[in-house]
Amino acid sequence: MTALCEIPTPALILDLDRMERNLRRMGDRAKALGVGLRPHIKTHKCLEIARMQRDLGCSGITVSTLYEARVFAEHGFDDLTWAFPVVLNRIDEAIEIARGADLGLVIDSMEALAVLEASRHPFRVWMKVDCGYHRAGVDPAGPLAQELAHKLDGSSTLQFSGLLTHAGHAYGTDSRGELAAVAEQERSSLVKLAASLRDSGVEVPAISVGSTPTMSVVEDLAGVDEMRPGNYVFYDQMQATLGSCSIDDCAVTVLASVVSSQPGAGHCVIDAGALSLSKDSLQSDDGTSEFGEILETLPPPSPTRTARARSLSQEHGILDSALAVGTRVRVLPVHSCLTVACFEEYVVVRGDQVVDRWKIWRGR
Repeated sequence: MTALCEIPTPALILDLDRMERNLRRMGDRAKALGVGLRPHIKTHKCLEIARMQRDLGCSGITVSTLYEARVFAEHGFDDLTWAFPVVLNRIDEAIEIARGADLGLVIDSMEALAVLEASRHPFRVWMKVDCGYHRAGVDPAGPLAQELAHKLDGSSTLQFSGLLTHAGHAYGTDSRGELAAVAEQERSSLVKLAASLRDSGVEVPAISVGSTPTMSVVEDLAGVDEMRPGNYVFYDQMQATLGSCSIDDCAVTVLASVVSSQPGAGHCVIDAGALSLSKDSLQSDDGTSEFGEILETLPPPSPTRTARARSLSQEHGILDSALAVGTRVRVLPVHSCLTVACFEEYVVVRGDQVVDRWKIWRGR
């Protein structure tokens, strides 16, 4: 069996024990809250992980691209939601995928509705609602929400699936209390809109919400039918900072090697830059940026949380600690979703032993 310290760098390391705990924990939360769990697979893009989620009772999966939808449909996943405002020039591809799987689409405009109706394909369609993020989605208090929902409900071609939202503004909170408040806003804004629509004669079949931060802290999902967190499978430094998890829950790290450490410089260079860690960053207390935290040096494995990645170029990462050339480090990424998308495969480990390698389906 191969030891972790023998793996060429840079490499994406998946701690299987931690991930399995994360999967079980969110599954238990969904059951306790009385909702279905439709995980967003854009985080892991991995068939093996999706199968584990399905085996634990997930109601279906969420995808962010038609490439993901096609790959997972071809491998036996037949209940998918493409949780992205539908791309009008790719309707033909969506129809092709929907012929072999139940594919739900998302819209927030009359233009998209018109194109879908003109396609004559009986798509399942969710109306995206803005619950406070202000990125996409109809204003729940605005006239478009009522007009679009009535048109969907009355369509002779399309099937109205219900209301869907994403509380992306949860990532801007500063405390667990603020995070809980966003979670309640996410729930209540859709429940209130659904009640208004039902009063006006529109059948709202379901309500779908979800972000990893909100679903990690929410205590009440009354009126909601399903949650769609994705990042919870791995978590990351950002989630730990938000209070969604602890560092011990984080299941993905980047294994890198120190390649340069000049005398008196006070820093060193690793072989993991922006194309391994992404450019997502957090702001430290002193106002500087950090692009990942060093959790461990090896060999032999030695826990440490005294170094940060402070600067990244394409393939170089600069750490604020003068580690010796040849030292290997495990970097906790700021944002695991983007970090995963930089790699072709996971090196799957239990402890410090490699047990498998899993493909990352990261095509566009």
